[in-house]
Amino acid sequence: MSDYHINIFYSEEDGGYIADIPDLASCSAFGQTPEEALEEVAKAKAAWLDAARQAGRAIPPPRYRPMIYQS
Repeated sequence: MSDYHINIFYSEEDGGYIADIPDLASCSAFGQTPEEALEEVAKAKAAWLDAARQAGRAIPPPRYRPMIYQS
């Protein structure tokens, strides 16, 4: 089963780590550590998917892959 790709990067501006899911518009989270950012984006993903289902919106399939993994 495939799942959504998650990017995690350090943000000097925010002073912590940002995790985002490119396939889910505006689905991101902040954490003081990469692990915390990952935990928070998992919560954001669940909330994003729940809100989309409740609103009857289409849920995009996982498609994003970083360039290094594309063939």
